[in-house]
Amino acid sequence: MGGRLFGTDGVRGRANADLTPELALSVARAAAGVLADRDGTSRPVAVVGRDPRASGEMLEAAVVAGLASAGAEVLLAGVVPTPALAHLTGSTGADLGVMISASHNPMPDNGIKLFSRGGHKLPDAVEAAIEESVADGHPAGFRPTGAGIGRVRALTNAVDDYEAHLLAAVDQPLRGISVVVDGAHGAAAAVAPEVYRRAGATVHAIGCAPDGWNINDGIGSTHLEPLIEAVRAQGADLGLAHDGDADRCLAVTAAGDVVDGDEILAVCALALQERGALTDATVVATVMSNLGFHHAMRDAGIAVQTTAVGDRYVLEALRAGNLSLGGEQSGHLVFLDHATTGDGLLTGLALMARMAGTGASLAELAAVVQKLPQILINVPVVDRAAVAGSAEVAEAVRAVEDELGDNGRVLLRPSGTEQLVRVMVEAPTQDQADAVAGRLADVVARAG
Repeated sequence: MGGRLFGTDGVRGRANADLTPELALSVARAAAGVLADRDGTSRPVAVVGRDPRASGEMLEAAVVAGLASAGAEVLLAGVVPTPALAHLTGSTGADLGVMISASHNPMPDNGIKLFSRGGHKLPDAVEAAIEESVADGHPAGFRPTGAGIGRVRALTNAVDDYEAHLLAAVDQPLRGISVVVDGAHGAAAAVAPEVYRRAGATVHAIGCAPDGWNINDGIGSTHLEPLIEAVRAQGADLGLAHDGDADRCLAVTAAGDVVDGDEILAVCALALQERGALTDATVVATVMSNLGFHHAMRDAGIAVQTTAVGDRYVLEALRAGNLSLGGEQSGHLVFLDHATTGDGLLTGLALMARMAGTGASLAELAAVVQKLPQILINVPVVDRAAVAGSAEVAEAVRAVEDELGDNGRVLLRPSGTEQLVRVMVEAPTQDQADAVAGRLADVVARAG
């Protein structure tokens, strides 16, 4: 795996090709050295979990070997959602958590997500220290022998602990709610139906039979067609779709219409605001959130703090401002009063609790966001920096912003990994959005 080791959400790549057992061992050993306290009197503690993809078994073995060789006590949580692993890292008082998952990626991929004490994602400086340790080939810390080598044991009641944590956050019984849940044949396959039932909902499950190979395969939050079909067939009130590691949640109305992260975030923000639980009457969203979401929040007296794309940036803003709620269009929502990271099951519970508490359908609740038509064009360029510094591009953007006013917006984002500039436009009509984006794309192509 060349280049920077950590991406926007941990280490990820094709299992046994990019993400090898050797690399997994090195990362785990380095993380133990960087994250664990070395007070000389106690050994570091690490909690390890994985999603059900087949390569997770191989990588789990490598991670455990790396941790134990660094002298860590290893607690095996087994197959659990990523937010469960984050919660367990905090509830056990562990020094670090290691989640083996590639989230919504296809089965051949896998990844390693690391959490520090308390169940928090790693800041850039800590990731850099781990990368440096791996690159040097001399992971931080010592190499113990004899009784200093780490031991491994099962973390009993891991799932029960997480389920109790989720149910404690539900302030409204879900009696009368009928839901189809799609577990993506992933980490939530057993947990999500059980939690929703225990919260009071009538549950129909699809995508909840993982075999190691079928995770995210035509199902889950990136493939909503099976959920739409099942919701209509069951006559359910809604459908909820998770991804492979269950940190995302997207929804479907009774009629089969998709409700994305912007709409779910708006519904949840309004619910918290009504209870006086939305800190500083502020919600955090990324630059990709639809202008219709911003308008809905403005009309409700809720401020929107905007971050770069990526749930890690949403988390950073929430923690920096001690705020309650943030999220992304993709369905990553963070309820910071209850969790340290995005939690798709917590999101599903909050959404259904709002339905139960108001008696409104999901379609009625989601209608608060009147989404503007949006288009995204990827423009190949030779030099992204030239586009960023182009006076012609800046003038074209200003002209479009004047044309759209408060009824639309434009966003130019250079790709972080490719020679591309992404041109996003929202406008009152799709025709206008397409026309404006096309004009801007031409200017960007000339400048780059």
